[in-house]
Amino acid sequence: MDKMKNRTSRRKFLQQTGIATAGMAFSLKGLNAANYNRIAGANEKVRVGFIGVGNRGSQMLSTFMSMKDCEVAALCDIYEPYITRDHSKVEPRYIRDMPGQIPLMGEEFPGKVERYADYRKLLENKSVDAVCIATPDHWHALQTIHSIEAGKDVYIEKPFSKTVREGRAMVNAAANSRQVVTVGLNRRGASTFLQLAKDIPAGKIGKVTFVTACHVSNMYPSGIGKMKPEDPPADFNWDAWLGPRQFRPYQYNIAPYKFRWWEDYANQISNNGVHYLDLIRWLINEVAPVSVTATGGNYAVDDDRTIPDTLQATFEFGSGIIVTINIVETSSGSFIPYGFLEMRGTKGTLLTNENDYKIVPATPGQFQTWKSLVDAETVNMMTDDKVYLSDGRYRNSTSNLVRNFLDCIKSRQKDTYCTPEEGHRSTCLAHLATIALITKQRLEWDSKNEVFTNSEKANQLLEYEYRKPYHL
Repeated sequence: MDKMKNRTSRRKFLQQTGIATAGMAFSLKGLNAANYNRIAGANEKVRVGFIGVGNRGSQMLSTFMSMKDCEVAALCDIYEPYITRDHSKVEPRYIRDMPGQIPLMGEEFPGKVERYADYRKLLENKSVDAVCIATPDHWHALQTIHSIEAGKDVYIEKPFSKTVREGRAMVNAAANSRQVVTVGLNRRGASTFLQLAKDIPAGKIGKVTFVTACHVSNMYPSGIGKMKPEDPPADFNWDAWLGPRQFRPYQYNIAPYKFRWWEDYANQISNNGVHYLDLIRWLINEVAPVSVTATGGNYAVDDDRTIPDTLQATFEFGSGIIVTINIVETSSGSFIPYGFLEMRGTKGTLLTNENDYKIVPATPGQFQTWKSLVDAETVNMMTDDKVYLSDGRYRNSTSNLVRNFLDCIKSRQKDTYCTPEEGHRSTCLAHLATIALITKQRLEWDSKNEVFTNSEKANQLLEYEYRKPYHL
Protein backbone atom coordinates (compact mmCIF):
# COMPACT_ATOMS: atom_id res chain seq x y z
CA MET A 1 0.00 0.00 0.00
CA ASP A 2 2.80 2.44 0.93
CA LYS A 3 4.60 1.61 -2.32
CA MET A 4 1.50 2.38 -4.38
CA LYS A 5 0.94 5.61 -2.46
CA ASN A 6 4.51 6.69 -3.15
CA ARG A 7 4.08 5.76 -6.80
CA THR A 8 0.92 7.90 -7.09
CA SER A 9 2.57 10.81 -5.31
CA ARG A 10 5.59 10.63 -7.60
CA ARG A 11 3.51 10.69 -10.77
CA LYS A 12 1.48 13.60 -9.40
CA PHE A 13 4.75 15.39 -8.70
CA LEU A 14 5.90 14.81 -12.28
CA GLN A 15 2.65 16.28 -13.54
CA GLN A 16 2.43 19.24 -11.22
CA THR A 17 6.04 20.41 -11.10
CA GLY A 18 8.86 20.32 -13.61
CA ILE A 19 8.27 22.36 -16.73
CA ALA A 20 4.77 23.36 -15.68
CA THR A 21 6.41 25.42 -12.93
CA ALA A 22 8.32 27.34 -15.56
CA GLY A 23 5.39 27.97 -17.88
CA MET A 24 5.66 31.75 -17.56
CA ALA A 25 9.35 31.76 -18.37
CA PHE A 26 9.61 29.39 -21.33
CA SER A 27 7.40 28.07 -24.08
CA LEU A 28 7.63 24.27 -24.32
CA LYS A 29 9.28 24.24 -27.74
CA GLY A 30 11.68 26.96 -26.67
CA LEU A 31 13.25 24.76 -24.01
CA ASN A 32 16.76 23.55 -24.58
CA ALA A 33 19.54 21.77 -22.75
CA ALA A 34 21.03 25.00 -21.45
CA ASN A 35 17.94 26.40 -19.72
CA TYR A 36 16.41 23.09 -18.67
CA ASN A 37 18.46 22.82 -15.47
CA ARG A 38 16.88 26.03 -14.16
CA ILE A 39 13.42 24.46 -14.06
CA ALA A 40 12.00 23.33 -10.73
CA GLY A 41 11.55 19.57 -10.52
CA ALA A 42 14.09 18.90 -13.26
CA ASN A 43 15.84 16.29 -11.13
CA GLU A 44 12.73 14.14 -10.65
CA LYS A 45 13.44 11.02 -12.70
CA VAL A 46 11.12 9.60 -15.35
CA ARG A 47 11.18 5.79 -15.29
CA VAL A 48 11.33 4.43 -18.83
CA GLY A 49 10.83 0.91 -20.14
CA PHE A 50 12.40 -0.09 -23.47
CA ILE A 51 10.52 -2.40 -25.83
CA GLY A 52 12.96 -3.67 -28.44
CA VAL A 53 16.63 -3.23 -27.54
CA GLY A 54 18.43 -4.45 -30.64
CA ASN A 55 20.21 -2.11 -33.04
CA ARG A 56 18.08 1.06 -32.88
CA GLY A 57 16.67 0.21 -29.48
CA SER A 58 20.18 0.15 -28.00
CA GLN A 59 20.94 3.52 -29.60
CA MET A 60 17.79 4.94 -28.02
CA LEU A 61 18.66 3.32 -24.67
CA SER A 62 21.99 5.16 -24.73
CA THR A 63 20.34 8.47 -25.60
CA PHE A 64 17.77 8.19 -22.82
CA MET A 65 20.49 7.18 -20.33
CA SER A 66 22.37 10.39 -21.14
CA MET A 67 19.46 12.38 -19.69
CA LYS A 68 20.00 12.98 -15.99
CA ASP A 69 16.28 12.85 -15.21
CA CYS A 70 15.72 9.48 -16.91
CA GLU A 71 15.90 6.17 -15.07
CA VAL A 72 15.93 2.87 -16.96
CA ALA A 73 13.17 0.82 -15.37
CA ALA A 74 12.80 -2.19 -17.68
CA LEU A 75 14.02 -3.89 -20.85
CA CYS A 76 12.03 -6.14 -23.17
CA ASP A 77 12.99 -8.12 -26.27
CA ILE A 78 12.24 -11.42 -27.95
CA TYR A 79 15.97 -12.23 -28.18
CA GLU A 80 17.36 -13.23 -24.79
CA PRO A 81 20.93 -11.83 -25.13
CA TYR A 82 19.43 -8.40 -25.81
CA ILE A 83 17.46 -8.59 -22.57
CA THR A 84 20.41 -9.78 -20.50
CA ARG A 85 22.76 -7.40 -22.40
CA ASP A 86 25.28 -10.23 -22.77
CA HIS A 87 27.16 -9.84 -26.05
CA SER A 88 28.95 -13.15 -25.54
CA LYS A 89 25.64 -15.01 -25.88
CA VAL A 90 24.75 -13.50 -29.26
CA GLU A 91 24.62 -15.93 -32.19
CA PRO A 92 28.15 -15.81 -33.71
CA ARG A 93 26.79 -15.54 -37.25
CA TYR A 94 24.95 -12.34 -36.33
CA ILE A 95 28.16 -10.77 -35.06
CA ARG A 96 30.16 -11.98 -38.07
CA ASP A 97 27.69 -10.84 -40.73
CA MET A 98 26.19 -7.77 -39.07
CA PRO A 99 28.89 -6.30 -36.81
CA GLY A 100 27.53 -2.77 -37.20
CA GLN A 101 23.96 -3.73 -36.36
CA ILE A 102 24.53 -5.95 -33.31
CA PRO A 103 24.79 -3.76 -30.18
CA LEU A 104 27.85 -4.14 -27.96
CA MET A 105 25.66 -3.82 -24.83
CA GLY A 106 27.34 -4.12 -21.43
CA GLU A 107 25.74 -0.94 -20.06
CA GLU A 108 25.99 -0.22 -16.35
CA PHE A 109 22.62 0.58 -14.83
CA PRO A 110 22.67 2.45 -11.52
CA GLY A 111 19.49 0.79 -10.26
CA LYS A 112 17.55 -2.43 -10.64
CA VAL A 113 16.24 -3.03 -14.17
CA GLU A 114 13.38 -5.47 -14.73
CA ARG A 115 13.73 -7.83 -17.73
CA TYR A 116 10.86 -9.10 -19.87
CA ALA A 117 10.40 -11.36 -22.90
CA ASP A 118 6.76 -10.22 -23.33
CA TYR A 119 6.04 -6.49 -23.66
CA ARG A 120 2.59 -6.93 -22.13
CA LYS A 121 4.24 -7.92 -18.85
CA LEU A 122 6.33 -4.77 -18.96
CA LEU A 123 3.17 -2.71 -19.45
CA GLU A 124 1.74 -4.25 -16.27
CA ASN A 125 4.64 -2.78 -14.29
CA LYS A 126 3.11 0.19 -12.45
CA SER A 127 6.50 1.72 -11.72
CA VAL A 128 7.10 2.41 -15.44
CA ASP A 129 6.11 5.95 -16.46
CA ALA A 130 6.92 5.80 -20.16
CA VAL A 131 8.11 3.42 -22.88
CA CYS A 132 10.43 3.72 -25.83
CA ILE A 133 9.39 1.38 -28.65
CA ALA A 134 12.05 0.41 -31.20
CA THR A 135 10.75 -2.87 -32.58
CA PRO A 136 10.27 -3.85 -36.26
CA ASP A 137 7.70 -1.71 -38.06
CA HIS A 138 4.90 -4.28 -38.13
CA TRP A 139 4.78 -4.22 -34.31
CA HIS A 140 4.54 -0.43 -33.87
CA ALA A 141 0.77 -0.09 -33.97
CA LEU A 142 -0.14 -2.77 -31.43
CA GLN A 143 2.61 -1.90 -28.98
CA THR A 144 1.87 1.83 -29.13
CA ILE A 145 -1.87 1.38 -28.64
CA HIS A 146 -1.40 -1.15 -25.83
CA SER A 147 1.09 1.15 -24.11
CA ILE A 148 -1.35 4.07 -24.28
CA GLU A 149 -4.11 1.86 -22.89
CA ALA A 150 -1.77 0.87 -20.04
CA GLY A 151 -1.32 4.54 -19.14
CA LYS A 152 2.26 4.85 -20.38
CA ASP A 153 3.67 7.83 -22.25
CA VAL A 154 5.18 6.67 -25.54
CA TYR A 155 8.23 7.42 -27.65
CA ILE A 156 7.62 5.44 -30.85
CA GLU A 157 10.45 5.09 -33.34
CA LYS A 158 9.94 5.84 -37.01
CA PRO A 159 8.25 4.80 -39.17
CA PHE A 160 5.10 5.47 -37.18
CA SER A 161 3.18 2.51 -38.64
CA LYS A 162 3.24 -0.21 -41.28
CA THR A 163 -0.06 0.82 -42.88
CA VAL A 164 -2.25 3.89 -43.21
CA ARG A 165 -5.09 2.33 -41.21
CA GLU A 166 -2.72 1.40 -38.38
CA GLY A 167 -1.43 4.95 -38.26
CA ARG A 168 -4.87 6.49 -37.96
CA ALA A 169 -5.79 4.03 -35.18
CA MET A 170 -2.62 5.04 -33.31
CA VAL A 171 -3.40 8.74 -33.70
CA ASN A 172 -6.93 8.18 -32.38
CA ALA A 173 -5.67 6.17 -29.41
CA ALA A 174 -3.30 8.98 -28.44
CA ALA A 175 -5.91 11.70 -28.98
CA ASN A 176 -8.43 9.89 -26.78
CA SER A 177 -5.97 9.53 -23.90
CA ARG A 178 -4.03 11.73 -21.52
CA GLN A 179 -0.76 10.22 -22.62
CA VAL A 180 2.19 12.05 -24.16
CA VAL A 181 3.16 10.39 -27.43
CA THR A 182 6.01 11.45 -29.70
CA VAL A 183 7.38 9.99 -32.93
CA GLY A 184 11.09 9.41 -33.51
CA LEU A 185 11.43 11.43 -36.70
CA ASN A 186 14.56 12.89 -35.25
CA ARG A 187 15.17 15.81 -37.59
CA ARG A 188 12.20 17.50 -35.93
CA GLY A 189 14.66 18.14 -33.10
CA ALA A 190 17.34 19.78 -35.25
CA SER A 191 17.82 23.51 -34.66
CA THR A 192 18.47 24.05 -38.37
CA PHE A 193 15.04 22.79 -39.32
CA LEU A 194 13.19 24.31 -36.39
CA GLN A 195 14.26 27.65 -37.90
CA LEU A 196 13.85 26.75 -41.59
CA ALA A 197 10.34 25.43 -40.90
CA LYS A 198 9.46 29.05 -40.13
CA ASP A 199 11.59 30.74 -42.80
CA ILE A 200 10.76 28.66 -45.89
CA PRO A 201 6.95 29.03 -45.68
CA ALA A 202 7.52 32.75 -45.02
CA GLY A 203 9.19 33.05 -48.44
CA LYS A 204 12.92 32.87 -47.67
CA ILE A 205 13.68 31.28 -51.06
CA GLY A 206 10.51 32.44 -52.81
CA LYS A 207 7.75 30.20 -54.09
CA VAL A 208 8.91 26.57 -53.81
CA THR A 209 7.81 24.38 -56.70
CA PHE A 210 10.24 21.44 -56.65
CA VAL A 211 11.96 19.43 -53.91
CA THR A 212 14.08 16.31 -54.16
CA ALA A 213 15.91 13.95 -51.81
CA CYS A 214 17.61 10.60 -52.15
CA HIS A 215 18.91 7.58 -50.26
CA VAL A 216 21.75 5.79 -52.05
CA SER A 217 23.49 2.57 -50.96
CA ASN A 218 25.22 0.19 -53.36
CA MET A 219 24.10 -3.32 -52.37
CA TYR A 220 25.17 -4.87 -55.71
CA PRO A 221 25.52 -7.75 -56.34
CA SER A 222 24.24 -9.94 -53.49
CA GLY A 223 22.35 -7.59 -51.14
CA ILE A 224 20.97 -9.49 -48.16
CA GLY A 225 21.79 -12.81 -49.82
CA LYS A 226 19.69 -15.84 -50.64
CA MET A 227 18.77 -18.16 -47.80
CA LYS A 228 16.53 -21.11 -47.02
CA PRO A 229 14.29 -21.49 -43.95
CA GLU A 230 15.99 -22.86 -40.85
CA ASP A 231 15.47 -23.09 -37.11
CA PRO A 232 16.04 -19.83 -35.22
CA PRO A 233 18.48 -19.72 -32.31
CA ALA A 234 16.94 -21.37 -29.25
CA ASP A 235 16.80 -18.04 -27.40
CA PHE A 236 15.11 -16.16 -30.30
CA ASN A 237 11.29 -16.22 -30.11
CA TRP A 238 10.46 -16.20 -33.81
CA ASP A 239 6.70 -16.55 -33.38
CA ALA A 240 6.63 -13.50 -31.12
CA TRP A 241 8.80 -11.60 -33.61
CA LEU A 242 6.26 -12.28 -36.38
CA GLY A 243 3.41 -11.04 -34.21
CA PRO A 244 0.42 -9.98 -36.35
CA ARG A 245 2.02 -11.08 -39.61
CA GLN A 246 1.21 -14.48 -41.09
CA PHE A 247 3.43 -17.32 -39.96
CA ARG A 248 6.41 -18.29 -42.07
CA PRO A 249 9.52 -20.27 -41.11
CA TYR A 250 12.49 -18.38 -39.71
CA GLN A 251 15.01 -17.21 -42.25
CA TYR A 252 18.45 -15.87 -41.34
CA ASN A 253 18.27 -12.91 -43.75
CA ILE A 254 15.04 -11.60 -42.22
CA ALA A 255 15.81 -11.16 -38.55
CA PRO A 256 17.50 -9.54 -36.86
CA TYR A 257 17.80 -6.27 -38.80
CA LYS A 258 17.48 -7.48 -42.42
CA PHE A 259 13.69 -7.37 -42.16
CA ARG A 260 14.03 -3.87 -43.64
CA TRP A 261 14.22 -5.42 -47.11
CA TRP A 262 11.02 -7.47 -46.73
CA GLU A 263 7.75 -5.71 -47.54
CA ASP A 264 5.75 -7.61 -44.91
CA TYR A 265 7.83 -6.02 -42.15
CA ALA A 266 9.32 -2.80 -43.56
CA ASN A 267 10.86 -1.24 -46.67
CA GLN A 268 13.46 1.37 -47.46
CA ILE A 269 11.20 4.28 -48.32
CA SER A 270 9.65 4.01 -44.85
CA ASN A 271 12.99 3.29 -43.19
CA ASN A 272 15.33 5.91 -44.66
CA GLY A 273 13.00 7.78 -46.98
CA VAL A 274 10.52 8.79 -44.28
CA HIS A 275 13.11 11.10 -42.69
CA TYR A 276 13.30 13.12 -45.90
CA LEU A 277 9.57 12.99 -46.57
CA ASP A 278 8.81 14.27 -43.08
CA LEU A 279 11.37 17.04 -43.39
CA ILE A 280 10.04 18.12 -46.78
CA ARG A 281 6.39 18.10 -45.69
CA TRP A 282 7.34 20.15 -42.62
CA LEU A 283 9.41 22.74 -44.50
CA ILE A 284 6.79 23.31 -47.20
CA ASN A 285 4.04 23.43 -44.56
CA GLU A 286 1.83 20.85 -46.29
CA VAL A 287 -0.44 18.18 -44.80
CA ALA A 288 -0.67 15.66 -47.62
CA PRO A 289 -0.26 15.29 -51.38
CA VAL A 290 -3.15 15.16 -53.83
CA SER A 291 -1.52 12.51 -56.03
CA VAL A 292 1.38 10.07 -56.11
CA THR A 293 3.13 7.98 -58.73
CA ALA A 294 6.02 5.55 -58.37
CA THR A 295 8.23 3.52 -60.65
CA GLY A 296 10.91 0.99 -59.87
CA GLY A 297 11.76 -2.63 -59.37
CA ASN A 298 14.47 -5.11 -58.49
CA TYR A 299 16.81 -4.38 -61.37
CA ALA A 300 20.34 -5.33 -60.32
CA VAL A 301 20.63 -6.86 -56.85
CA ASP A 302 20.24 -10.64 -56.78
CA ASP A 303 18.89 -11.47 -53.31
CA ASP A 304 15.72 -12.50 -51.45
CA ARG A 305 14.37 -8.99 -50.93
CA THR A 306 10.70 -8.32 -51.65
CA ILE A 307 11.18 -4.56 -52.12
CA PRO A 308 12.74 -2.71 -55.07
CA ASP A 309 16.43 -1.97 -55.31
CA THR A 310 15.54 1.12 -57.38
CA LEU A 311 12.56 3.37 -56.68
CA GLN A 312 11.46 6.86 -57.65
CA ALA A 313 8.27 8.33 -56.20
CA THR A 314 6.68 11.63 -57.15
CA PHE A 315 4.16 13.52 -55.04
CA GLU A 316 2.05 16.45 -56.19
CA PHE A 317 0.75 18.92 -53.60
CA GLY A 318 -2.32 21.05 -54.10
CA SER A 319 -0.44 24.31 -53.56
CA GLY A 320 1.72 23.61 -56.61
CA ILE A 321 4.79 21.70 -55.41
CA ILE A 322 6.35 18.56 -56.88
CA VAL A 323 8.36 16.34 -54.52
CA THR A 324 10.49 13.45 -55.71
CA ILE A 325 12.33 10.89 -53.61
CA ASN A 326 14.78 8.34 -54.94
CA ILE A 327 15.77 5.12 -53.20
CA VAL A 328 18.71 3.64 -55.09
CA GLU A 329 20.56 0.58 -53.80
CA THR A 330 22.45 -0.18 -57.02
CA SER A 331 25.05 2.62 -57.11
CA SER A 332 26.81 5.14 -54.90
CA GLY A 333 27.06 8.91 -54.53
CA SER A 334 24.34 11.42 -53.71
CA PHE A 335 22.18 13.15 -56.33
CA ILE A 336 22.30 16.30 -54.22
CA PRO A 337 25.29 18.65 -54.72
CA TYR A 338 25.42 19.51 -50.99
CA GLY A 339 23.70 17.80 -48.08
CA PHE A 340 20.77 15.42 -48.46
CA LEU A 341 17.90 17.67 -49.58
CA GLU A 342 17.47 20.15 -52.42
CA MET A 343 14.56 22.61 -52.32
CA ARG A 344 14.12 24.90 -55.32
CA GLY A 345 12.37 28.25 -54.99
CA THR A 346 11.87 31.17 -57.36
CA LYS A 347 14.42 33.27 -55.45
CA GLY A 348 16.96 30.62 -54.49
CA THR A 349 17.75 26.98 -53.78
CA LEU A 350 18.14 25.48 -50.32
CA LEU A 351 20.72 22.71 -49.87
CA THR A 352 20.86 21.28 -46.38
CA ASN A 353 22.46 18.89 -43.94
CA GLU A 354 21.22 18.44 -40.38
CA ASN A 355 23.21 21.24 -38.73
CA ASP A 356 24.22 23.36 -41.72
CA TYR A 357 22.76 24.63 -44.98
CA LYS A 358 23.40 26.79 -48.01
CA ILE A 359 21.12 29.08 -49.97
CA VAL A 360 22.20 29.58 -53.56
CA PRO A 361 20.61 32.64 -55.24
CA ALA A 362 18.63 31.97 -58.39
CA THR A 363 19.87 33.42 -61.69
CA PRO A 364 17.52 35.07 -64.20
CA GLY A 365 16.17 32.88 -66.98
CA GLN A 366 14.77 33.79 -70.36
CA PHE A 367 13.53 37.38 -70.71
CA GLN A 368 14.31 38.25 -67.06
CA THR A 369 16.60 41.16 -66.14
CA TRP A 370 16.85 41.06 -62.34
CA LYS A 371 20.26 40.61 -60.73
CA SER A 372 19.45 38.66 -57.54
CA LEU A 373 16.32 38.12 -55.47
CA VAL A 374 18.03 36.73 -52.37
CA ASP A 375 21.51 36.85 -50.87
CA ALA A 376 23.77 33.83 -50.80
CA GLU A 377 23.86 32.31 -47.35
CA THR A 378 25.88 29.66 -45.56
CA VAL A 379 24.85 28.69 -42.05
CA ASN A 380 26.77 26.25 -39.88
CA MET A 381 25.33 25.59 -36.42
CA MET A 382 28.06 23.11 -35.52
CA THR A 383 30.60 23.74 -32.76
CA ASP A 384 33.59 21.52 -33.24
CA ASP A 385 34.09 20.04 -29.80
CA LYS A 386 30.99 20.97 -27.82
CA VAL A 387 27.91 18.96 -26.89
CA TYR A 388 25.58 21.89 -27.50
CA LEU A 389 24.89 24.08 -30.52
CA SER A 390 25.01 27.87 -30.37
CA ASP A 391 21.32 28.04 -29.36
CA GLY A 392 21.84 25.70 -26.38
CA ARG A 393 20.31 22.60 -27.90
CA TYR A 394 22.16 19.32 -28.34
CA ARG A 395 24.14 18.78 -31.52
CA ASN A 396 22.34 15.48 -31.92
CA SER A 397 18.73 15.91 -33.07
CA THR A 398 17.65 12.62 -31.47
CA SER A 399 18.85 13.92 -28.10
CA ASN A 400 16.72 17.03 -28.60
CA LEU A 401 13.70 14.88 -29.47
CA VAL A 402 14.18 12.73 -26.35
CA ARG A 403 14.74 15.84 -24.21
CA ASN A 404 11.51 17.33 -25.52
CA PHE A 405 9.64 14.08 -24.80
CA LEU A 406 10.81 14.00 -21.19
CA ASP A 407 9.96 17.69 -20.80
CA CYS A 408 6.45 17.03 -22.08
CA ILE A 409 6.01 14.10 -19.70
CA LYS A 410 6.68 16.45 -16.81
CA SER A 411 4.50 19.26 -18.09
CA ARG A 412 1.76 16.93 -19.44
CA GLN A 413 1.73 19.00 -22.61
CA LYS A 414 1.00 16.79 -25.63
CA ASP A 415 2.39 19.15 -28.29
CA THR A 416 5.74 17.41 -28.71
CA TYR A 417 8.26 18.14 -31.45
CA CYS A 418 6.67 15.35 -33.51
CA THR A 419 3.07 14.57 -32.56
CA PRO A 420 1.28 11.37 -33.61
CA GLU A 421 -0.67 13.32 -36.25
CA GLU A 422 2.52 14.75 -37.77
CA GLY A 423 4.27 11.38 -37.62
CA HIS A 424 1.29 9.69 -39.23
CA ARG A 425 0.96 12.22 -42.05
CA SER A 426 4.63 11.92 -42.95
CA THR A 427 4.67 8.12 -42.73
CA CYS A 428 1.61 8.07 -44.99
CA LEU A 429 3.74 9.49 -47.80
CA ALA A 430 5.97 6.41 -47.66
CA HIS A 431 2.91 4.14 -47.59
CA LEU A 432 1.32 5.96 -50.57
CA ALA A 433 4.50 5.58 -52.61
CA THR A 434 4.67 1.86 -51.81
CA ILE A 435 1.05 1.37 -52.85
CA ALA A 436 1.57 3.37 -56.06
CA LEU A 437 4.51 1.14 -56.96
CA ILE A 438 2.54 -2.05 -56.28
CA THR A 439 -0.49 -0.93 -58.29
CA LYS A 440 1.52 0.76 -61.07
CA GLN A 441 -1.05 3.57 -61.07
CA ARG A 442 -1.13 7.32 -60.65
CA LEU A 443 -3.15 7.51 -57.45
CA GLU A 444 -5.32 10.41 -56.31
CA TRP A 445 -5.44 10.87 -52.55
CA ASP A 446 -8.28 12.20 -50.39
CA SER A 447 -6.31 13.20 -47.29
CA LYS A 448 -9.39 14.05 -45.23
CA ASN A 449 -10.95 10.61 -45.51
CA GLU A 450 -7.62 8.85 -46.15
CA VAL A 451 -8.75 6.93 -49.20
CA PHE A 452 -7.77 6.82 -52.85
CA THR A 453 -10.47 8.24 -55.07
CA ASN A 454 -9.52 6.44 -58.27
CA SER A 455 -8.45 2.91 -57.29
CA GLU A 456 -10.21 0.29 -55.22
CA LYS A 457 -7.18 -1.96 -55.65
CA ALA A 458 -5.06 0.68 -53.92
CA ASN A 459 -7.60 1.09 -51.11
CA GLN A 460 -7.31 -2.61 -50.33
CA LEU A 461 -3.64 -2.01 -49.53
CA LEU A 462 -4.35 0.55 -46.80
CA GLU A 463 -4.38 -2.31 -44.28
CA TYR A 464 -3.73 -6.04 -44.04
CA GLU A 465 -5.38 -8.94 -42.21
CA TYR A 466 -3.73 -9.66 -38.88
CA ARG A 467 -2.85 -13.18 -37.90
CA LYS A 468 -5.15 -14.50 -35.18
CA PRO A 469 -5.40 -13.86 -32.27
CA TYR A 470 -3.86 -10.42 -32.98
CA HIS A 471 -6.26 -7.61 -33.81
CA LEU A 472 -6.01 -3.86 -34.14
